[in-house]
Amino acid sequence: MFSSSLLFIFIFFLALSWLVSSRLKSKFKAYSQIPINFGMTGKEVAEKMLYQNGLMNVQVNCVSGQLSDHYNPSNRSINLSPDVYNGRSVASAAVAAHETGHAVQHAKSYAFLEFRSALVPVQNISAKVLNFMFIAMFIGAFALPGMISYNLALQIIIACYGVFTLAAFITLPVEIDASRRALAWLNTAGITTQETHGKAKDALKWAAYTYVVAALSALATLLYYVMLFVGNRD
Repeated sequence: MFSSSLLFIFIFFLALSWLVSSRLKSKFKAYSQIPINFGMTGKEVAEKMLYQNGLMNVQVNCVSGQLSDHYNPSNRSINLSPDVYNGRSVASAAVAAHETGHAVQHAKSYAFLEFRSALVPVQNISAKVLNFMFIAMFIGAFALPGMISYNLALQIIIACYGVFTLAAFITLPVEIDASRRALAWLNTAGITTQETHGKAKDALKWAAYTYVVAALSALATLLYYVMLFVGNRD
């Protein structure tokens, strides 16, 4: 089940992910030097967007890490990295508004966000099953007669990667819509200007590319195992 083809897929998408991540960090660093209107911090941008959308029950927190920003639907919190939370730049405003966009999605019961949230426990179970399968394969358990067939092992792996791939592609419209909401609000609220709005859009575009790479990587791996299964049946 492990071959040069799978190794190539892994190395190719690892390299592509590194390139996109490096480009994203470079964009964020550059746009972190460009101030926005009113000199607002990322925290203030998030709070203002929440207020204007009537969301008073969402907390804005500062979390450790770089580009570790995320929205947690389980406790309705926007969690911003220090550079974004305290930053007064185009980059920090764009990221803060994007994460707030997820909070708005949650409040409005955005279908793709709800679907992605519903997939989380299924993803967790699939990850545990997949880990067990690969560990068992590594120690040679499947070489023992009568335990499990090669085809059944492939079917289980395909099912797990099917869940991962579905979740990855469902994430794309969630992230794109959050950026759309963020950019529209930044423009309407006057946080960005004609000069800076394109830079905010560019920063969020590169952030979205990281999810595109993850989705394509999951799909490529899934197709690899599907082809293994089909080939083994012939």
